[in-house]
Amino acid sequence: MNTPFNGLPQGTDRIVYVREVLVDDLTDDQRAQMDGLDVVYSVHGVDGRQLALVADRKLAFHLAREHDFTPVSVH
Repeated sequence: MNTPFNGLPQGTDRIVYVREVLVDDLTDDQRAQMDGLDVVYSVHGVDGRQLALVADRKLAFHLAREHDFTPVSVH
């Protein structure tokens, strides 16, 4: 059965993945910009490329939707 679902874009190029990242796991340059945060959220394209680092999950999802992407949580 190959029935399209209108709730998601039909191509994988409009999906991004959001995952929690420990600040301790970031590079020195990235950690220096985190202002005391312990956890941030990373937004990745389907190719695995990191597109953004943001302070919280809600902001990551908002950012994705503002740029016409469908965000999906990764555990």
